[in-house]
Amino acid sequence: MSRTNGTDSIGCAIVTYNGAKHLPRCLPPLLNSRLTPKVIIIDSSSTDDTVKVAKEFGVQVVVILQKNFNHGSTRELARSSLRTDIVVMLTQDAYFADSSMLEKLVQPIVEKKASVAYARQIPHLGAGFFESFPREFNYPSSSEIRSIQDLGRYGTYTFFCSNSCAAYCNFSLGEIGGFPHVLLGEDTVAAAKLLRNGGKIAYVAESVVHHSHRYSLWQEFQRNFDTGFARNGYAKYLKGGSGDSRRGWLFARTMLITLAKQKPLLLPYGCVQIFAKWLGFFLGRNSLHAPKWFKKMMSSQRYYW
Repeated sequence: MSRTNGTDSIGCAIVTYNGAKHLPRCLPPLLNSRLTPKVIIIDSSSTDDTVKVAKEFGVQVVVILQKNFNHGSTRELARSSLRTDIVVMLTQDAYFADSSMLEKLVQPIVEKKASVAYARQIPHLGAGFFESFPREFNYPSSSEIRSIQDLGRYGTYTFFCSNSCAAYCNFSLGEIGGFPHVLLGEDTVAAAKLLRNGGKIAYVAESVVHHSHRYSLWQEFQRNFDTGFARNGYAKYLKGGSGDSRRGWLFARTMLITLAKQKPLLLPYGCVQIFAKWLGFFLGRNSLHAPKWFKKMMSSQRYYW
């Protein structure tokens, strides 16, 4: 079990499903880190060689049934399995730029400046505009530390965090009950609870991971349906300051302006994509009491229902 500066033990949890092709890029920066963290993989019954590849790297693997996967509960299982002072949550397709990135990510927690820290995400090589722009919008080049006092300035963005690559003080997580069972957004809920409990969140721009996705319009709709549904369910933790609408309109406006300047021929598709996202979020937010069959049809995570 690794320790930082002789005091804090470090553990990394990677949630996987059919991630055999990702592990040769995801694991080495962790295993080569001078922190030598304890690494565990929670695999949702992959049908490829994920488990085999992980074991070849010497990494501990816990296999669960795919139907039992949950963004919050599965990570809570990983947290309880690691039992380290600092727990780092990763997805299989998030690759640290080099082995020093883990040390930079956990530093604000080691120095007691924050109870949660998340890395800067940049797109994978070859990513197009619609994969790259969300990374540029949400992950600027300058680091910052936010607290509950920043609600007036940032609104609900104050609680922004991504478990694609985020580190937590395990003791602080324990104080808020760990990660909740949610459709998605377990990182946002945890960050909101930590900040309301007096903690701070650090965005560490110096810690860089390659992470991006290419989604179809239907996939964008489904993901935003899930987001709208989930955020409605835990809205009480996000109260204060401006809501999601302000951030959403800023994203849409900035994207369209950037498209007009850089790739004007893609503007029609950009408008359709924004509408698909908005419609998905709107329906999700207003579907708390909708029939189960409808929610299952609209959602990207049918196993949740």
